[in-house]
Amino acid sequence: MTRRPLPGPGLDHLDPFLFLNHHGPQTYPPGNNGLPFGPHPHRGFETVTFILAGELAHSDSGGHESVIRAGGVQWMTAGRGLVHAELSPRSFKERGGPLEILQLWVNLPARLKMTEPAYRGLEAADIPVVEQDGARIALVAGRFDDAEGPVRPLTGLEMMVVTLAPGGTVELPVAVGRTIFLYAVRGSVEIDGETAPEHVLAELGEEGDGVALRSVEGAVLLFGHGAPFGEPIVAHGPFVMNSREEIVEAIRDYQAGRFGGL
Repeated sequence: MTRRPLPGPGLDHLDPFLFLNHHGPQTYPPGNNGLPFGPHPHRGFETVTFILAGELAHSDSGGHESVIRAGGVQWMTAGRGLVHAELSPRSFKERGGPLEILQLWVNLPARLKMTEPAYRGLEAADIPVVEQDGARIALVAGRFDDAEGPVRPLTGLEMMVVTLAPGGTVELPVAVGRTIFLYAVRGSVEIDGETAPEHVLAELGEEGDGVALRSVEGAVLLFGHGAPFGEPIVAHGPFVMNSREEIVEAIRDYQAGRFGGL
């Protein structure tokens, strides 16, 4: 089962956040075919993939390869263009098991769209965790208390997975003027007195210097924030640029083999 909270009704994007897919949770039987995301191109943005359960293999035309397991993250900067594949590794297809994955697309500003492609694969042990007041914050990018995430995004993006125990609370600092991204993966969460139910993307205002969260029954949340670019967004399939002409150029470059191949 796959959900797509973003884009959603009346919300094409949440600048700089473009797209969110939530695959699962589901349990695959032994001898399954795994995920079908074979080689495909990207240009102009970043993909951030959160493996909540199971495992996921990554390979790309820049020579990066990894298998990341539950609790880990794959952060790929497509930049000027590459071809990549996200597939279930042989071990998972043979034995099966639970699988749940979130993939978030984050835009790059015009000045960085043609940057050099890059990839970072993080296992759960690579991601610092802060625990307080019934809250567990797995910090992928940015700072919280005295911890700092291992990824240094090109655009100053901050990203974390927040787990709240029943009755748990946390206040997450956010600078004024940032776009806040919050998706309730599991359970509902109260945000400054209002409730965001499970599987809902909450659109929050830019006022204030933080977000207060509370969950009665417990919750798992994807939380992040970034500076909006305020630039034109022209998307065509796996390419996200600032103009139609740049999309045409991306297609031509891909067809000419300039993204490399797998």
